[in-house]
Amino acid sequence: MSMEREDNLDLHPITALVTGATSGIGRAVAKRLAADGMSVVVTGRNARRGAETVNEITAAGGRARFVETDLEDSAGIDRLAAEVGEVDVLVNNAGQAIWAPTEEMKVSDYDAMFASNVRAAFFLVAAFAPTMAAKGSGSVINIGSMAGSLGLAAGAAYGATKAALASLTRGWTAEYSARGVRFNTVAPGPVYTRPEARDLFDALAETTALRRAAQPAEVAEAVAFLVSPKAGYITGATVAVDGGRTAI
Repeated sequence: MSMEREDNLDLHPITALVTGATSGIGRAVAKRLAADGMSVVVTGRNARRGAETVNEITAAGGRARFVETDLEDSAGIDRLAAEVGEVDVLVNNAGQAIWAPTEEMKVSDYDAMFASNVRAAFFLVAAFAPTMAAKGSGSVINIGSMAGSLGLAAGAAYGATKAALASLTRGWTAEYSARGVRFNTVAPGPVYTRPEARDLFDALAETTALRRAAQPAEVAEAVAFLVSPKAGYITGATVAVDGGRTAI
């Protein structure tokens, strides 16, 4: 980043809202965007972990604040939009991953996954994208998954939510990109996000071309690029950050 750009951000910081930024990929994205000089709004349901994310960012000299939000509650989305106001970057990262054979999937789990992974993203875009379009600029990243384009046993419902996000990305590109708002999906493969699930991530890693799982920071690098001016001609894309899994 040039000194001129750093000075500009000091005077007029770009605001980035990252959902589910209290841990894992979301926390890594929030830290990475803050390192680029953005003022980051961290959202999630766990205030303690949210404070940890904010403290890590501010300790490194960045700007951040936490807004506790339950995105499965439509009223919570309305409150979030009212409190945050305008944003320049929206990263729809929050979500649930519930894996189960189709005949064992509970209706409550199915509904919760679609509410958090799809419905929340839809209405967050409804809340923030029109203002982005009115000022002629903005960037939205949807965090998808390789499960959105691959058939994975016990992952039918989860994969469907991620396929829906990729479809929404394309629909929103048609709706808003002519007015300067870019939409892209970042689709990770296995990522070491939960220590208790390391065996699962290791097993999935063996199916990738690189034979390893990713660190959350590697996904964050892709997000940082896509929201930057360097990616100014990229919209409507699904960018695989999956170690080559969907290529083979």
